[in-house]
Amino acid sequence: MSSEPLPNPHIVSLKGYVPGEQPQGGGWIKLNTNENPYPPSPQVVEAIKKHLETDGAALRLYPSPDSAPLRKAIAALHGYNAENIVVGNGSDDILNLLVRSYADLNRPIGLLDPSYSLYPVIAAIQGASVVKVPITPDFSLDINAVVNCRAPIFFLTNPNAPLGISFSAKNVEELAQVFSGILVVDEAYADFAEEDCTQLPLKYPNVVVTRTLSKSYSLAGMRVGYALCSPKVAEILHRVRDSYNVDRLAQVAAVAALEDREWVQKNIEKIKTTRTRLISELTQLGWKINPSSGNFILAKPRSKTHEFSSATAESAFNFLKEHKILVRCFPHHPLTEKSLRISVGTDAEMDAFLKAARAWSEG
Repeated sequence: MSSEPLPNPHIVSLKGYVPGEQPQGGGWIKLNTNENPYPPSPQVVEAIKKHLETDGAALRLYPSPDSAPLRKAIAALHGYNAENIVVGNGSDDILNLLVRSYADLNRPIGLLDPSYSLYPVIAAIQGASVVKVPITPDFSLDINAVVNCRAPIFFLTNPNAPLGISFSAKNVEELAQVFSGILVVDEAYADFAEEDCTQLPLKYPNVVVTRTLSKSYSLAGMRVGYALCSPKVAEILHRVRDSYNVDRLAQVAAVAALEDREWVQKNIEKIKTTRTRLISELTQLGWKINPSSGNFILAKPRSKTHEFSSATAESAFNFLKEHKILVRCFPHHPLTEKSLRISVGTDAEMDAFLKAARAWSEG
């Protein structure tokens, strides 16, 4: 009599990544997964249509195995050579490749706490442990603590999610100068910040900057991300990635998106303007808002009857959900447990959100 096959022991105890809730049915205002509220450049749709009309038969063929045309476009955008670029199925794919390449049972990953909750999951899949370096209540970057964690690879989310804060490029470079392992600067939200670290890998071969087209380029549904890194690191990542990890249409869409920077920049400016308005109006309600460099804010709600607390955040979350507005809670860390993370939507979506927030605050 056969028995049920058992997975690897470390997988049995693995807690998988929990994405933001995907609502069923219509009428929801979805402010919980930091998607861009505006569509991608019209050039994206036209490029996909043209590809299907002129070469639809090519869908039976594999795409470029190393995303060569896309890597060329990314290199041109950042002033790199294509050999410095690795493209992935979203930047999550790149993060996974990095952990597979530089961490194992005896080599932990390091990360700031709090930060992107996917990092511990992909570490656990690899059988690697996690060393956490706390972000202090004043939101500073403790360079000595990062160095002393002695992890061979460290993930620095900048701007930080879920906090929304960012560390200066000067601070990150100071860390790069003294950190001996691989320093991964995860810049998923950097287009909404005032500065970035995209040029650091050209100066420091141990620095990898990861980027995504999900946020500022409005291509979350296409799953495209990339790494800027030294040719040596790129060669390692190419060894371990899937041979065809980015599909044909995603490559076409990404090239078209990158070529229309004017469209992207207009959307970025609209989101930043709306972000400023959202912070201002919530502050007037008595909510406390973190400084934000992303397309979202982290806000502590307060009402006439509720002071700042995790229970207050839960009350506001539930009230908003009853009104078909989804935001996100992070109840398991002292820097986030009293807060809601709110994606910046369109002005109409923010009007609806603010109307509900006022009703809860005044109730």
